Order: sequence, then C-alpha cells, then structure tokens
Amino acid sequence: MKKIGIMIATFFGTGHLPVAPGTWASLLTALIVFFTPLSTLPFVFLALITAFVYAIGIPAAGICEKHYQKKDPRQCVIDEVAGQLVSLWFLPRQAGFYIAAFFLFRILDIIKPFPVNKSEALPRGIGIMTDDVLAGFYVLAVLQGIRYLFFK
Repeated sequence: MKKIGIMIATFFGTGHLPVAPGTWASLLTALIVFFTPLSTLPFVFLALITAFVYAIGIPAAGICEKHYQKKDPRQCVIDEVAGQLVSLWFLPRQAGFYIAAFFLFRILDIIKPFPVNKSEALPRGIGIMTDDVLAGFYVLAVLQGIRYLFFK
C-alpha cells in the first residue's frame, strides 16, 4: 500500500524530478487536459476526476508525508494535480486560457493568499491537498471573471 501511495502522491514519479516537481506536475496536468478529450467533455467528467484525485490524494499525501518525514514534502505533487484541475474547470479549449491558468495557479500556490495559507494547518493529507485546491478555486474565479468581462 505504501508503494501505491507514494506512486500516487508523486504523480507517477513526477515528484522525484530534481527541479520544480510541483511546477512539472501542474504543467503535465494542464497539458493532459488540453491535449485529450477531457477538455471537450461535459464539466461533470472533469469535476468527477478532480474529486477522485482529491479523494485518493488525501491518504496518498499522508503516506508521502510519513515516508519523507517532512510536512508537505516537495515530492508530494498530487496536490498540484488536483489544484490545477480545478483551475481548468469551464475553460474554453484555447491555449491562452490554459497558459494563464497554469501561471496563475503556480503563483497562487506559491504565495498562498488567505484563506489558502490557513488550510495548510489541517492535518496530514487534508492540509496538503486542500491548500492547492483552494488556490485552484481562486484561479477559477479570476479566469471566469476575465472571461465574463472581456470574452462574452
């Protein structure tokens, strides 16, 4: 079970990359959604996939934290996958929006505005996963606002 948890938490090894593993996990997530039918399926499918990633990410992140004996270890990138997925909800399949979602998510994941920063204090895997998902919701709100105001 531990090996499966680490495999999930590291997004199939992406978390073991020596430089910016969270950024790579976010980029891979955006590219997978953009270049597969996920970007054209009804919203409910992407929402269910996101919920599944979040649900399996909680115990996997907890396993990863225990394995590396560090709070939110850099190898644990499943949280970036879940948060990036949220940021892509409702976006048109246009490269500009996906690029904006990627960069905005990375920025908000790093600066962790309120209440994202408070969610990190939640125990183990819940805290690891929730702060990134909340950052994804911030990006979602910003991009949907931009779409509404400028791309009706």
